[in-house]
Amino acid sequence: MNNSDAFEFIGDVSDVQAFALAGEGKVAYVRPIRSEDVNRLFPQVPEIQPGLELFALLGADGTPILLTDSKDAAIANAWENNLEPVSVH
Repeated sequence: MNNSDAFEFIGDVSDVQAFALAGEGKVAYVRPIRSEDVNRLFPQVPEIQPGLELFALLGADGTPILLTDSKDAAIANAWENNLEPVSVH
């Protein structure tokens, strides 16, 4: 995989669990998130205007790392932290 794109992970729950275990400390995933849902993953974030599409960078185990308004910024942050970014929907 080159550093110009994140790839998509599509699978069932057992695949996701295996992914989390295998990718811990090496892989992070980029996920689109609506501003209305931000506090579920990032409870410390102050209230954000509703209706925005943002991007969350999460560790392979689902640990929140970063919230941004740019998919490219999320991917760049993963690379800066020596993590391989993947995209999930």
